[in-house]
Amino acid sequence: MEAKQSTNREAPAGAPAEPAGHPRSGEVIVLMSLCAGTLQAMAAAMNLAVPSIARSGLHPSPTALVWIVDAYLIAFACLLIPGGALADRLGRKGVLLAGLGLFTGGSLLAASAGNVPLLIAGRLVAGAGAALALPVTLGLLTLLVPPARRPHAVATWTASLAVGGILGNVVGGAVLQYLPWQGLFLVFGAAGALLLLTAAVRAPRTPRRPAPLDPAGSVLLAAAIVALIFGLIEGRERGWTSGPVLGSFAAAAVITTVCVLVGLRRRHPLLDPRVFTLRPVRAGTVGVTAAFAGAFAMFYVNAQYLTVAHGYSLALAGCALAPIAVAMTLASRSSTALVRRWGAKRVVALGFAALTVGLAAFSLVGADTPYALYVLCPALALAGIGLALPPLSGGIMTALPADRAGMGSGLNGAAREVGSALGVAAMGTALGANAAGTGAPAADLAAAMDSGFRAVTVAVALAALLVVRWTD
Repeated sequence: MEAKQSTNREAPAGAPAEPAGHPRSGEVIVLMSLCAGTLQAMAAAMNLAVPSIARSGLHPSPTALVWIVDAYLIAFACLLIPGGALADRLGRKGVLLAGLGLFTGGSLLAASAGNVPLLIAGRLVAGAGAALALPVTLGLLTLLVPPARRPHAVATWTASLAVGGILGNVVGGAVLQYLPWQGLFLVFGAAGALLLLTAAVRAPRTPRRPAPLDPAGSVLLAAAIVALIFGLIEGRERGWTSGPVLGSFAAAAVITTVCVLVGLRRRHPLLDPRVFTLRPVRAGTVGVTAAFAGAFAMFYVNAQYLTVAHGYSLALAGCALAPIAVAMTLASRSSTALVRRWGAKRVVALGFAALTVGLAAFSLVGADTPYALYVLCPALALAGIGLALPPLSGGIMTALPADRAGMGSGLNGAAREVGSALGVAAMGTALGANAAGTGAPAADLAAAMDSGFRAVTVAVALAALLVVRWTD
């Protein structure tokens, strides 16, 4: 009987409380967007540092290189939802400052690392800090921005993630062109310290939600995400039908099932499974996952294509990708007005149509495709993401009560990271399958992109059908 009563009491349905808004809401939007963009930029910039680290005195093995890159992603993905729940329970500003402090400390630890284990440890600490801080950035926007301005705030925050990913390539390329790999971590450590000081002074405090922590749920959810991401990372190296990879996917499915059953029995679960009965939550989770799978499939090959096929330096390749950040930003800024005029369903459908066409166009790219034509593919795809993500991310947040803003933003973040891993796995597998090739690197890369983007396009298109159906 008590289980039934607690289910009704804790169910997420119903209109959330609507705060009147903070007098410094504009400042909050800017600060939270800068934090989110910086955390995302670190994930993107790291891929450019791999050749420099491989040639360094650390002498990392190929497996160690994978873990150096993915340690940040794994810690990030595993702790996003627990980080959001902690913010709801312990206070958002305190968790934000703790996260930015860990991000800064982890970056500086990585910069000073004299061996591979210490470098991986620094990446894990930085990723854990990012996981604590990122859900707070969206949660604070939801709580402190007036309802009338909230769609604009979410659109700005969404654009900051994509722009941060692209600027990570630009800044990372410029830094690594002139400095050793340690310089990249020093730059992000300095950026984290500046954001930490600014947030300590300017970020407002918000009420806490008294509720017990859920350590068992945190462990189960983290284990499920680790198992899934391990399979995605190792699949392209070990083979998708190898025992460890299939075992990791099976473990992810079993642990997720246990996590759902445990969540349904608890009064204050870390992630309430009942939220997925809400159409906006289903649409947002699947839509964000699919969009970031497409985005990171592009991010994985963009710089490689420009350096291999066109002979660009890392710095020039990063700058050459700047126009796609402009396309994403303009689309995100237009999304709110279009939703008011046409409704969320039509805007999401238009966004996913543009994303699908942009991804499909990559299969037409050849070794001699001019830059002016090539850049249209990611520009169109990211413009589509810019249109679709604000109503999808905002839908998750507005469907949940205000005191569960951290859980909603953590769910947003976990969907992004899983989608990113899916996109990288798809393109990494395609590039690995064409590694032998013809001996012409540019032609081999174009062939790998053709097969990889065909698969990604089909997957995103199928997901889009569900997302549009669930969007009101």
